[in-house]
Amino acid sequence: MQRPLLPLIALIASLWLTGGHAADTPAKAQPALTVTVTLPVRGLLAEHLTANGNIAAWQEASVGAEIGGLRIAQVLANVGDTVRKGQVLARFATDLVQSDVAQARAALQQAQAAVAEAQANAARAQALAGSGAMSAQQIQQYATAEQSASASVAAAQAALGTQLLRLKHTELLAPDDGIISARTATVGAVVNVGAELFRMVRQGRLEWRAEVNASELSRLRVGTRALISTTSGAQVQGRVRVLGPTVDLATRNALVYVDLPSQPDLRAGLYASGQFLLGDKQALSLPLSSVVVRDGFPSVFELQGGDHVVLRRVRTGQRVGDRIEITRGLAENARVVERGGTFLNDGDLVHVVTDSEQKQDQSSASQAQTATKTK
Repeated sequence: MQRPLLPLIALIASLWLTGGHAADTPAKAQPALTVTVTLPVRGLLAEHLTANGNIAAWQEASVGAEIGGLRIAQVLANVGDTVRKGQVLARFATDLVQSDVAQARAALQQAQAAVAEAQANAARAQALAGSGAMSAQQIQQYATAEQSASASVAAAQAALGTQLLRLKHTELLAPDDGIISARTATVGAVVNVGAELFRMVRQGRLEWRAEVNASELSRLRVGTRALISTTSGAQVQGRVRVLGPTVDLATRNALVYVDLPSQPDLRAGLYASGQFLLGDKQALSLPLSSVVVRDGFPSVFELQGGDHVVLRRVRTGQRVGDRIEITRGLAENARVVERGGTFLNDGDLVHVVTDSEQKQDQSSASQAQTATKTK
């Protein structure tokens, strides 16, 4: 009766030795991603401050009519022309002014003749002063008449000078070297005194008016170099001429005025972005591909042990080329996932390879895919 139990015991032992052990052995976890790691690098980093602003004329000169009621006879300059100081921009018709000059000259001649007669009368009266032929009152009247005639000559000379000055102002001259930026002068138009006929960029100088936050203003100095890029693609270097003395109450930004070199691609009114070059500093940096954004904050995945990653929130600084500054949150000896962090989560298992191994795996996969397509 005991023999039939032996096969059953043997079957149970066999199941325990095979199936039982297989069920109790846990399956090996698979890595979430194959990655390469990198170390932060401490070295010299070019420090800069980014800003935006408009390009504007350094100074604009308004050229207007100094005499009124005259017709414009010639316009000799147009928008975009480069002019020199004293160059004639426009001429007014001189007929009326020439007539006024002639009248003033005639009035002067009359006054000069009157003063000559008054001087002669005064001299004769003075000669008779002791003879009793003329009273002292009469002699004084002749002397006063001489003085009055001399004053009339001075007034006539001033009137003639005024008319000659009007004649001079019939030519509208450039007040400085520069470039004509606007023109309203039209041949045949009769203008009033002070009417603006031309506007010019003095000396052709332009400046970049960069808006800088008040908290960053202390980092800048007069003479700081700046690299400016316009929307048209032009790039120029300039230097800070002056820091704005006031801060805008609404934006809390101050204007920084940067002198720009003469360049044909630059135009007043262009919008430009740029960087103030503040020099070099020692800084910790990582490849840009190492930094991911999680919950709105820059983060990196640090390798713990040999195959697990931990999410670290970091504070970043400026970006230079393909590297980014890390200012806080990471040790200098930390091993960081170089790329692919977008597909990882905190605590994931990874497979770490070197760059050469990863490139070899990618090449093998590409060859295998090509061979499959060929078949």
